[in-house]
Amino acid sequence: MSGFIFATGIENSIPTIDGGRLRMDELEKCGHYQHWETDFRLVRELGTGFLRYGPPLHRAFLGADRYDWEFADLAFGRLQALGIVPIVDLCHFGVPGWIGNFQNPDFPTLLAQYAAAFARRYPWVQLYTPVNEMYICALFSGLYGWWNEQMTTDRGFVTALKHVVKANLLAMRAILAARPDAIFIQSESSEYFHAENPKAIGPAELMNARRFLSLDLNYGRRVDSEMYEYVTDNGMTREEYHFFLDNHLKHHCIMGNDYYITNEHRVDATGLCCASGEILGYSVITSMYYQRYQLPVMHTETNACEGPKGNEAVNWLWKEWANVLRVRNDGVPIVGFTWYSLTDQVDWDSALRENNGNVNALGLYDLDRNIRPVGRAYQKLIADWREVLPTQSVCLQVPIVMPAQAQEVAPAAEPAGPDATAATAAPANTQ
Repeated sequence: MSGFIFATGIENSIPTIDGGRLRMDELEKCGHYQHWETDFRLVRELGTGFLRYGPPLHRAFLGADRYDWEFADLAFGRLQALGIVPIVDLCHFGVPGWIGNFQNPDFPTLLAQYAAAFARRYPWVQLYTPVNEMYICALFSGLYGWWNEQMTTDRGFVTALKHVVKANLLAMRAILAARPDAIFIQSESSEYFHAENPKAIGPAELMNARRFLSLDLNYGRRVDSEMYEYVTDNGMTREEYHFFLDNHLKHHCIMGNDYYITNEHRVDATGLCCASGEILGYSVITSMYYQRYQLPVMHTETNACEGPKGNEAVNWLWKEWANVLRVRNDGVPIVGFTWYSLTDQVDWDSALRENNGNVNALGLYDLDRNIRPVGRAYQKLIADWREVLPTQSVCLQVPIVMPAQAQEVAPAAEPAGPDATAATAAPANTQ
């Protein structure tokens, strides 16, 4: 059994922009396809042992029951040999071109098919994030008009949201059929909206209710009356709503909370938002989410840019770590922390809306794979704290199985048809 989960990530975002004509593939932009062996070695050098990572969905999932596992076989074979535990990120902000976008009602069933095939091929993998940041994915694609379908309507948002959450649930069921002790780490953005004046209280309250929709639906929690009217007014049927209430998978989950300095917003009377900067912070907002869902928590993403002084990212790392300790000392069962990502990113200064090739100094290493000051600070933090926080045995009913302990199983044959991916529902949630 492992102790506290110190993790990093190699981002596999693949949204499309420009009406679907241009794909923003972060693995390609950051050079991972060329440097994947080096990247995995750097993970080991950090001493993390856990990596948020997944194969590029658009390159691996070629069609219904059609897969290209060549790169995944190489990458996951090396991860297993190195003893690195992957938290497998199956769908990160985009889908293959043949699926289209998140308005496609076939997407949930198709992702479940892919998840089942992946779980059978790599039976030693236990930890998954089937769909990354479901709320942000639906918001940026269906309401803000930034990615994929680039819609700007509440109906577009609700449609994308119900599809990505259903995809997440069906993928969880499919994975559990192959790996009954699988653990799912949601990795969802933790948000808060501040009213800048009395007339802004109403819009801010609406947004603070809407931020919970993805996890409410994923965990089978009844939404409040205002949100029920919102989702049904924008295309969710009664039957669709009850699908979410009737899936009882919460007890297989860790609630991953992502927090950046951009996660808090100032709202004006018209509902327009701008960044407020850090006001409440990770510990306060995460406590709100924990009180709502009562699940073990993991800090699954944060970063900050290495600025002109060279210590800005280091100071943010220590601030976020102090917040993790505050959450833990307040009695919240927190099991892990993540600096995201391993290397610098590209074009996140425009939220992947523009293909400018701008390098964002957010990583533990730069794109030449040289360690940054925050990388050295994280390496030391891990070494100092790894034996002090053995919380998993307390927080998790099902222990994490390390790669060296996983039974060697040959890759399974692919299913004969789509029905082969169907999984029985998990036992009813008792929490």
